Amino acid sequence: MPVISRFHGITIKMYLRQKEHNPPHVHAIYGNDIGLFDIRTGEMFEGDLPPKQRQMIAAFIQQNSTRLIEMWETQKYELIPWAA
Repeated sequence: MPVISRFHGITIKMYLRQKEHNPPHVHAIYGNDIGLFDIRTGEMFEGDLPPKQRQMIAAFIQQNSTRLIEMWETQKYELIPWAA
């Protein structure tokens, strides 16, 4: 699973096999906590992460939603830097 971004102790990864892993989403890892976030809505639909990290991840997804959807659809990933 490629790493898409790293910021503030959070690692964002994406499986690039969309047919097997719908809805389009990213995996966010913070310490021992993991959350799955829908890249269309920015909402966590599985997992348990602290509220502050959830907000940062949702903001990251909102800022980069077009690039994330494109990666999901093309199966070509790129590293996205954190832009606060």
